[in-house]
Amino acid sequence: MTPIHIDGPWFKDEAGRTLILRGVNVGGSSKIPRTPNGATYQRNGFFDHRNVSFVGHPFPLDEADEHFARLKAWSFTFLRFLVTWEAIEHEGPGIYDTEYLTYLRAVIEKAHEHGIQVFIDSHQDVWSRFSGGDGAPGWTFEAAGMDITRFHETGAAFLHQIHGDPLPQMIWPTNATKLAAATMFTLFFGGNDFAPQIKVQGESIQDFLQRHYINAIKEVTKTLKGLPNVLGYDAINEPGEGYIGIGDLTKIHTVIDKGAMPTPLQSMALGAGIPQEVGIWDLGFLGRKQIDKKVLNPFGERAWLNSSDCIWKQHGVWDVDAQGQPRLLRPEYFTNVNGRDVDFSRDYYVPFLNRFAKEIREVQPDAVLFVEHGFRSHGPKWTTDDAPNIVYAPHWYDGIVLVMKSFNSFLNYDRDLNKLVFGAGNIRRSFARQMRNKKAHAKQHMGNVPTLLGEVGIAFDLNKKKAYRTGNFSEQVKALDRTLRAMDENLLNYTLWNYTADNTNERGDLWNDEDFSIFSRDQQQQPSNIHSGGRALEAAVRPYPIATAGEPSQISFDIQTKEFIFRFRHDPAVTEPTLIFLPDFQYPEGCKVKVSDGKYEIIKREQLLIYHHDLQYEIHTIHIKPA
Repeated sequence: MTPIHIDGPWFKDEAGRTLILRGVNVGGSSKIPRTPNGATYQRNGFFDHRNVSFVGHPFPLDEADEHFARLKAWSFTFLRFLVTWEAIEHEGPGIYDTEYLTYLRAVIEKAHEHGIQVFIDSHQDVWSRFSGGDGAPGWTFEAAGMDITRFHETGAAFLHQIHGDPLPQMIWPTNATKLAAATMFTLFFGGNDFAPQIKVQGESIQDFLQRHYINAIKEVTKTLKGLPNVLGYDAINEPGEGYIGIGDLTKIHTVIDKGAMPTPLQSMALGAGIPQEVGIWDLGFLGRKQIDKKVLNPFGERAWLNSSDCIWKQHGVWDVDAQGQPRLLRPEYFTNVNGRDVDFSRDYYVPFLNRFAKEIREVQPDAVLFVEHGFRSHGPKWTTDDAPNIVYAPHWYDGIVLVMKSFNSFLNYDRDLNKLVFGAGNIRRSFARQMRNKKAHAKQHMGNVPTLLGEVGIAFDLNKKKAYRTGNFSEQVKALDRTLRAMDENLLNYTLWNYTADNTNERGDLWNDEDFSIFSRDQQQQPSNIHSGGRALEAAVRPYPIATAGEPSQISFDIQTKEFIFRFRHDPAVTEPTLIFLPDFQYPEGCKVKVSDGKYEIIKREQLLIYHHDLQYEIHTIHIKPA
């Protein structure tokens, strides 16, 4: 196993070779407890949030060898390994689940035995399971005076466990600006400015929440200290801005508009027990549209505990008019503090990142820190002057495949330009340009640090799960290949979303009916075949340069012809050879190799091509195709 360090925009090994890191997120079901079964248990069990265990996710320890061997065979040797705050500290503030931490170390030790390196992802989505996602323990809401048992009825969150089946697809992101998640993110990042009256045993709610979150991740860091295959830590997955920066609380502010969509002001009123008529929205190829209206919370339930009132009403953001309806009092509340316009990244996210970096590095001084951006914001301006040894780790998904659950070779959506894209060639160029923009941010705003796509992948339950009935995953292969071609074109590192060991056709990754796993037991027809159970492997398992004796300049792979081309400029100071992953999956009958100069050898049992370049040439090319 090669130690990894950062050199400008590249990852490098001890020999100075440039590394391209390829791997997956392990795993999707780590978002929920293993006991009781978080995918199916109903209302009473769901809200018993202290008596849970995440031991066994991503997989039981006795299955670790099987899964790590499969990932190694696919050369996914760099993992984004999910943990959640809830898994560590679900029982109460400062009470850590030592059984889970012991299990976690044992699993990471197993990864090391297989030559697999990891970085730990402190995962959350829309704050918590109890606000429609995952991440934070239930007691964090109680600290803010919120009643998790009334979120669904009051429109404070949309919960699968309460709504039941069928679940409207991709509805969970709408929770980002509903009362529960938006309030908690605002308190977590900006409570000192926006909710100074809220204290927990004399401590500000912001300091209370950040202290417990960071200390929980520090417990993980202490647990894993000394393991050579742990490169570093992701500060927080997809941080939410909450209400911070929202200038009009009477309008909807979401990435996806779907289902009942209260405005922030309506959310606050609903949580206080005031019924509201809200718009029902849907999202199609041509954009969002309101399709109906509905009165939410008709019985006047409250999202606040009996002794608590709405935090935002307490702070004078809104009040009730003579007709008993919400009246906005301070429209600028979340956009201006003491006469200064707020910027989420500058004023709240970066200070949190600095605190996180300082405290994690008290335990692991050389930890690499991975940072991403939130739902509504671009990447942070957080440079190596703030904290050295950092990586930009944004996420990117094919919007049409993600939201519409279908593949279209001639129509897509460019999020950067906010417009539809027509034509296969234009879509390819759009994807590649969007990836270049990610790298440009790392160069311009973060001190020219490496870029690693922390999440990139495709939904497998396309076209109403047609592939599960037919066994034909050709649409998924096309969709994933189109995405990964853009990764190759930009010489990007990435960890696919995701590998879920207990994925099923019925429940997918066991969370909000998402189904992104490149492996499923339900597709595993031949357990003795290490590839059996894999999905879209024709696109996912592709040759790539593991370690390059210089700087890569071109990576391309054609899944139709299986032709692979790699070019690089050698570094005279590097004496070790270049290593290429040569997957048996793509070349079962062997391959033909043509090199511009020098010599090569193939070690089939390790799926490696070892290339020794000729020093008299500056640029080198390796061309591989089937035998």
